[in-house]
Amino acid sequence: MSDYLDTSAEDAPVKDTSAEVEHRWHSYVGNRIPWYVRLIWLFFWTFAIYYTIAYLFPALQTEIFSPP
Repeated sequence: MSDYLDTSAEDAPVKDTSAEVEHRWHSYVGNRIPWYVRLIWLFFWTFAIYYTIAYLFPALQTEIFSPP
């Protein structure tokens, strides 16, 4: 029998729990990002860069040199 089930965090007050007891509640699992989500982000950033270069920079130049 392992001590995994012997240590009970419910029996001890919150301030008196040890790191070993608290550790059993912390299990982090990473998730892999699907390829299509990466593709969507790639399209988004490509469009954002294109939009900035094609529309924002020329509009800023005309607004800075001849304000309304």
